[in-house]
Amino acid sequence: MNTLTQINVQEVNPEVYNMMLKLEGFIAASGLDYTLYKFIKIRASQLNGCAFCLDMHTRDLRSKGETNQRIDLISVWREVPFYSARERAVLELTEAVTLIAKGGIPEDVSRKAREHFSEKEYLTIIMAINTINNWNRLMVSAGMVPTQV
Repeated sequence: MNTLTQINVQEVNPEVYNMMLKLEGFIAASGLDYTLYKFIKIRASQLNGCAFCLDMHTRDLRSKGETNQRIDLISVWREVPFYSARERAVLELTEAVTLIAKGGIPEDVSRKAREHFSEKEYLTIIMAINTINNWNRLMVSAGMVPTQV
């Protein structure tokens, strides 16, 4: 359990918060598929242990009509047939980038992703992964946790 005293980033340092929003704006304007981006956010947040972001992005995706089953099983995406080849490639790339210190990006992971996406899309996906990793690190370090509903 996160025992840090919460710091409201938006209130305490709006410049930091606004810089993160600029990254979000770049991703939103890029045309990256909404569901793919949410899958990236959910998987990275699971790996990084960011309950605040995980709660937010699973709720967002549910509100857009994604099934509970597909959302609930993202952490075990390899074990179920519910994800397309594109989604699987993005989830695998998300894991590799998020855990980059454990061995970089394996060639086969990059190749699979690049089979489904142009070089420009691939780099946008990398930025999307980096953006949620930044959010996760910011929110965990600021002691942010979801509010119970």
